[in-house]
Amino acid sequence: MKYGTASFLDTFRSFLPLKPYFIQNRWSLALGLLSLLLVDFAILLIPLVIKRAIDLLTVNAATPSLLFHQGLVILGLAAGVAFFRYVWRYHIFGHSRKVEEGLRNQFYEHLQKLPPSFYHRTRTGDLMAKAVNDINGVRMATGMGMVALTDGVVLGLTAIGFMLSINVKLTLISLIPAPIIILLSRSLTRRMSKGFETVQETFSHLTERVREAFSGIRIIKAYNRQDWALERIRRQGETYIAENLRLAKVLALFFPMMTAFTNAGLVIVIGLGGRLAVLGDITTGEFVAFISYLNLLTWPMMGLGWVTSMIQRGAASMRRINGVLKETPDIADAPHPIRPATVRGEIQISGLSFRYPGKNDHALKDVHLRVLPGETVALVGRVGSGKTTLTHVIPRLLDPPPGTVFLDGNDIRRLPLDTLRKNIGFVTQEPFVFSGTIRDNILFGRKGVSEETLEQALRKASFLDDVQKTPSGTETILGERGITLSGGQRQRLTIARALISDPPVLIMDDALSMVDTRTEEKILNGILGRRNKTSLIISHRIPTIRRADRIVVIDNGRIVEQGRHETLLSQGGVYAELYERQRLARELET
Repeated sequence: MKYGTASFLDTFRSFLPLKPYFIQNRWSLALGLLSLLLVDFAILLIPLVIKRAIDLLTVNAATPSLLFHQGLVILGLAAGVAFFRYVWRYHIFGHSRKVEEGLRNQFYEHLQKLPPSFYHRTRTGDLMAKAVNDINGVRMATGMGMVALTDGVVLGLTAIGFMLSINVKLTLISLIPAPIIILLSRSLTRRMSKGFETVQETFSHLTERVREAFSGIRIIKAYNRQDWALERIRRQGETYIAENLRLAKVLALFFPMMTAFTNAGLVIVIGLGGRLAVLGDITTGEFVAFISYLNLLTWPMMGLGWVTSMIQRGAASMRRINGVLKETPDIADAPHPIRPATVRGEIQISGLSFRYPGKNDHALKDVHLRVLPGETVALVGRVGSGKTTLTHVIPRLLDPPPGTVFLDGNDIRRLPLDTLRKNIGFVTQEPFVFSGTIRDNILFGRKGVSEETLEQALRKASFLDDVQKTPSGTETILGERGITLSGGQRQRLTIARALISDPPVLIMDDALSMVDTRTEEKILNGILGRRNKTSLIISHRIPTIRRADRIVVIDNGRIVEQGRHETLLSQGGVYAELYERQRLARELET
């Protein structure tokens, strides 16, 4: 996504989604800002103390006790600065950390609501960069950025006020470079905004390249393509560095420009102010105090460049995050959902037609199917016939049209998503295992599950013997994505995960493809032995299919046949053709 240059108002408008966090932390933030203002006030008083001491020395009215008193005042102000600086750093930086935490949780919570179509068009590396690098940029802007902005404005304006009280003419002359600084800053900050967005986007591409390299390292090594993978990352890294250097040129121009113009004001003051002090128009102490205030004004002028850079970077990051937060979830709860007390497991599909976004052909066309509670139905068909799509529609991983899919007579679009999915156990084609323990992977965050229930789920999934052979049993740590397990073991683990809650409906999408026939029979015994539980099983193995109460054949998105194994064979249709092909394949393997 490309962004144009952002105006001053657009920059701060990007941070509006953070308003709730500022309201939530308002008292802590107010205390931090008050402490920051007290620090500025104390710093502004120090030149006045120095002025008094120098004036006393100039007129020979100074005594050791008076000078010691002035020293104590400065020491007290310094102690106050140290104390209140600690307070504002704790509260304002603490606020920025709370913003970081809240935004990260909000970002992740929103990602979980987005449909599969969003992840099909969004790179994982881009999301990782936004969740880490961009949120860190926002934290810096809401922490140190806000400090530098407040500090610079208050310190700068108050210092000018003190300078005006000393000599108006000298103050106006010393501020001659200010309009030039403002005009140049306006031009350069727009270039910085665009540069930061480009850098962040390039970082996303680099993150995705690295993620792919790590995820596919075994394939890369197996094909001996390490040099190729390194070259891809190297090229992307060079692009990232080039964009950073392009941005660095703008920043390199910004800060020296600030230094040059602020020092130009200092040169003018020394030349004209020194003359005024010699002629007696101002006292020596006033001249020294004026120089001190001008030096204090140098920090806000310098800080203007720093805070502008930090806020522009944070705004660029926030715009990228806002792009995700503005994505509307396609699948959400109905305004007035139905909350059934129990779920029996009856599935009714009436006239279901479904087409993926951007596709011309329907994945499912006018599907009618009724599955009774406790019935086991096998879904059979060629690759791409629509079987997986049908199983994804039932738990609303894909959203069906209204009035087409019902659970116990209730339109699934009227059921809360947590109620619907809590009552459906889903085992996907590709088993996903997290890098935790076996127990953590099966319980999947569920609380209050007894050891007996866990063992029963492992036994039904024919995984108990494998677990008991490991040194630590269910506490065995699995590698990333379950790399320490075989394909069949990963499938059995995910089956146990689905069975742990004993759901009324179980959907298995070709979830037995990696296990041998004997293990498959044991698993089916455990699944079919669940009394009054509905099961939908996709499989290409005839022994699995034959054990179902009913076989439903899908072809080109339509249900073309259904019945028992023997009945379908006798009809000589699609099922008979699929059966014959599989029989011939087995004979060839033998």
